[in-house]
Amino acid sequence: MGFAAALLFMPSPGAAGDAVPPPVTAGQPGPGCRVRVTPPEYPGTDVHHTIFLPTDWSEPRRNAGGRWPVIVEYAGNFHPPSGSEGTVEGAALGYGLTRGEAIWVVLPFVRADGRGNSPTWWGDEAATVAYAKANVPRICREFGGDPGRVMLCGFSRGAIAVSFIGLADDEITKLWCGLLTHDHFDGEREWGTAWGAPLDRYRAAARARLTRRGSRPLLVCQAGGTAGIRRWLESSGLPLAGVTYLDVRIATIFPSLPHEIAPGLEVISGHTDRWVLVDSPDTDTARAWVKRLLAPGEERADRPAAVPCPDRLTAPP
Repeated sequence: MGFAAALLFMPSPGAAGDAVPPPVTAGQPGPGCRVRVTPPEYPGTDVHHTIFLPTDWSEPRRNAGGRWPVIVEYAGNFHPPSGSEGTVEGAALGYGLTRGEAIWVVLPFVRADGRGNSPTWWGDEAATVAYAKANVPRICREFGGDPGRVMLCGFSRGAIAVSFIGLADDEITKLWCGLLTHDHFDGEREWGTAWGAPLDRYRAAARARLTRRGSRPLLVCQAGGTAGIRRWLESSGLPLAGVTYLDVRIATIFPSLPHEIAPGLEVISGHTDRWVLVDSPDTDTARAWVKRLLAPGEERADRPAAVPCPDRLTAPP
């Protein structure tokens, strides 16, 4: 049974239709569970990622050749005013986009000392890139992830990381069948960091990274509108085949703040990845894009050219 065949969700304590990520628990990965994993390269450290296996996952099915789509995510910075925790445990984008129908992995930014995850920016860039290169293929081998149906997404810092880390070189780029960003984009604006300023130098580096995307589908989401990102990309000289945009109407999804999705799961700012946990026309549009991207077999035959755009998506001219 493929990605598009059935809706198999974890029971949600939120409102009807809302998707609430399962809590992170100890132990081995299993169907419907989200666990913390420290890979063999980092014994005795706090460096770790999280992995969720769909409720229809089973070892016998995996051993019989079963394959599942994989959504890999990078989380935002630690930013209390927006409620962003800066941790792999605090991420929500990948689960909301797939509603538990894919293997969901949240990768870390490896701290510069190699002893833990960095809550802000990239930590050790080379180590963070190497972590993805080692662990995404390992996860596919161990849990039946389909290497041809692995997408990368990210929120805020993670949105920039989709290309800053995810397109850092040709080897890591080959891991992804498509990309999705929400709130911020590599090269869009200057940051007060050594890598993010001055803007001209930053954009030259971002342009080189984004060139590696090739024709992979890319969905650019932004609360309040994607106009600024569009201007940057359209002025960059980059080929924009396969790029689509979604202006996320956060004020419509959350007409008042704070908004409680479930006990202990609250939205306090319009700068949030938790919009995908709540049913809305924009959430439906993003989920439909992801579902088409990750569809198995013949259903995704047209994927490299472009993922068809539902009503709320627009493609560049």
